[in-house]
Parts: sequence; C-alpha cells; structure tokens
Amino acid sequence: MPKDMHGIPLAGAAVAMTAAAAAAVMTFFAHQKKTSTKDTYYLLAGDVGGTNTRLALYSPQGEELLVQHYRNAAVLDATAPSFEDQILIPFLTACQSDLRLKNHTSRSTNTDLSTCSIVACLACAGPVRHNAVRMTNMGDADDQKQPDMALDISGPDMEASTQGWLKTITRVKVINDFVAQGYGLLTLDHATETRELLPGSLQRMNMDPKGPKACVGAGTGLGECYLTTSTLLLPEQQVGYECYASEGGHVDYAPQSNLEVELWQFLKKKFNAPHRVSVERVVSGKGLANVYEFLSQRFPERIQPDIHQQFLQAGDMQGAVVGMNASQDETSLCHQAMQLMIRAYGSEVGNAAIKFIPTGGMYVSGGLTPKNISFIEGANSTFLKAYHDKGRVKTLLDTIPLFAVMVEDLGLRGAHVCAKQELKSMRK
Repeated sequence: MPKDMHGIPLAGAAVAMTAAAAAAVMTFFAHQKKTSTKDTYYLLAGDVGGTNTRLALYSPQGEELLVQHYRNAAVLDATAPSFEDQILIPFLTACQSDLRLKNHTSRSTNTDLSTCSIVACLACAGPVRHNAVRMTNMGDADDQKQPDMALDISGPDMEASTQGWLKTITRVKVINDFVAQGYGLLTLDHATETRELLPGSLQRMNMDPKGPKACVGAGTGLGECYLTTSTLLLPEQQVGYECYASEGGHVDYAPQSNLEVELWQFLKKKFNAPHRVSVERVVSGKGLANVYEFLSQRFPERIQPDIHQQFLQAGDMQGAVVGMNASQDETSLCHQAMQLMIRAYGSEVGNAAIKFIPTGGMYVSGGLTPKNISFIEGANSTFLKAYHDKGRVKTLLDTIPLFAVMVEDLGLRGAHVCAKQELKSMRK
C-alpha cells in the first residue's frame, strides 16, 4: 500500500487525492516555463492537411521570414508519426539557421529564437476538441501494408514541452483547417486571386458587405465552413467576421444517374458501408481516385495501360495522376472520372449555398479548384450546371456571389490571422 512522506499507509481516496495533487503540481510547473517575460514574439502559422503540411514563421513586424512545405508521407514515420519530432522541430531548427543567415538584427529583429517566444496557430484537418485534434485522413486507406496513419496534435502538450525548440513556444492554438480557410478568405484580393464563377458576383457581394460567407473546398478531403459578422473580434483587427467549423464534407453522397448509382454501390462495398457513402468519397483527391478505380472496373476495355500503371503505382497521389490526364482525351476514363467528380462538387457547393444563403460570398477553394478550373468555370460547365440544378429554389442561387479561389495558401493565411489574434488576447 502506498505511504505518505512519514511512512504512514494511505487509503484509496487519499491515494487518489495525492495523485491528483501531484498531477496538478506537475502541470503547474510545466506551464510555468512558458510564462515568458520576453517582449519579442514571433508568430508561427501552420496548415496541416492530409497530404501536405505548410508552416510559416513571421517576425514581430509581420514579415514572412520562412515558409516550408512538407509532404507528410515523406517525413512522417508511418508506424510512429510525430508532428513535433518529424515536422515542427526540424522547421524551427531551419528557422533559427535562416534568421541568422538573413541577419535581421539590422531591422531590430532578434535573430535568436531561444531568447524569444513563439505564438502558434495550427490549422488541422479534423474536428478539434480541447485544443487538440486526431488526424486520420492520412496515408493510403487501400494499402493494407501501410494503413492510414493517425496523427495526434495537441496544443497543451506542445505548450508544456521543453524538448528542443518547442521550449520557445508559449501558446499554441489548434483550429480546424477550414476555420483557417474561412479567415484566409478575408485576406483575398478578389481582382487577382479569385475568379467570378457567376458574372457580377463582386458587385453583388459589395451590395451586402455584412452578409454571411461560406466556403467549400476539395483537396485531400472535402472541407466546409461558414462565416458571420461578429462583435467579438477586436475593432482594430478590421475583420468583423467569425468563422465556424463544419464537417459538411461527410454528408451523404446523392447519385443522380444510373452510372452514379453504380458508383455509389461500388463505394459502399469498397468502404464496407452498408447504408450510405459520404460525399468526400467522391469529391476530393482521394475521391477522384475512387471514381477512376470504379470506372476502370466498369469499363476495362477503355483502360489506357500506361496511365493505368501510373495510377496503380502512385500511392496517395493517385488522384493527381487522374487529374493530370483528364484534359488530354475527352474519351478517356480520366476525363470521365473528372466530370463525375466535378458534377458532385458543383452539386455540393450548391447545397451549401442553399443552406447558408451566403450573400457575402460563396467560395470554392482547395487544391483541386485552381488545378481544374477549366472544368469549373463557364456557364455550360458540368460544375455550374450541377450547382444550379436545385429545382424550385434554383433562382435563389442567382443572387449569391460565387467565386473560385485561385491560391492554395488560404489555410496558412488564416492560421496567421488567428495567431495574431491569439497574441493580442495574451496582451490584454
């Protein structure tokens, strides 16, 4: 039986109280090391997706100092993935070297991270609970030799860590990746970084400057979010919008043709789903690969051997193989797969527009949008036909500004916005 400091046996309740007290003391001292008196703060923004991670460090003056991209499959240990050990600490090490190389002392910027503090915001693909997330949409779900990786990212754990350069991190805010996308929308230059999918969209948006906004974006997965005006944000930030997370990419996929019903049945069998399939299984990079796989089994006589071999060997980049070959031959399986995916994409964006009525702008983002804009824009495109195919309420969609986002760093921008907000809240 456990004993107290005088050697007297402790009862069960006392043991529990002692353990709780010890844990509280450990937590207190762990967080004390992050109670910094340093007056130099750097901001770290991260966009952690299923396929890629983008990290950026910003100076106290807001200057972007270093941006690095990581392909998760190349840097994460599939058997024991660690965001801190395999991505974040190497990035901070590179930042320290880069700061010294650039000699920012001439700009009154401290070049030694060990004498500064870092406030970070990490935008992660997954639902956030208690400032932490478990990411599961990573790796190749169909590769039995290398199943999906589960990556845990915890703000409190990083704040308490004294490992390597993590000791410089004072605050970590973990947010959903599409919350970051939403705040990133507020940084867009509409003239150079978006395309109007419906003529007059910018004019309609300016007619309702406080209207709600919504965003749907396909990348490795399918994300959605919405924004409304808020008085919670600081007036000097001049944002005026608060973004809310959504898992709308996991709503039901609704087939609309005989071939799509066959696709739906194929996906139910593939993913062992007895009753339903989420729209993300079709509308995403992985979804595009799923659609091609279905078509190759449904129409084996149309397979192009060289492209099919590339597809089979591409691992988690199968969707990219399909996308790169979709425009070359309109009779190919790749083109047909793209059209099926794009039709479902347009339909889901239309669904979101009906639900939120975003008179402040409906945005189509994600990596697949700028890469496949030729399938999306144009009055007769498959995307816009599906977008407008909403029966009795289709005329409502004519009143909603619709934009395609042509940049792929939206999540990183939004994480930077949130990191700045976090630093301001610390200084109150």
